[in-house]
Amino acid sequence: MNMDWFELSCKQASKLLSQAQERRLGLPERLKLRLHLLACDGCTNFLKQLRFIRTFIRRYRDGDLPE
Repeated sequence: MNMDWFELSCKQASKLLSQAQERRLGLPERLKLRLHLLACDGCTNFLKQLRFIRTFIRRYRDGDLPE
């Protein structure tokens, strides 16, 4: 059985993770990404970094950072 339809490379996963910051991913994209993240510590760490940066920028914009 050919399983290529649901596999993502790290490059593809990181691209989807970045795009997810700007748009809602479709169901097939979300499923592929979730499966990839279950198996890939590197991409999971990248996701954590994206979330940290996004939170920091939002707090900076809102003036919610300590001086």
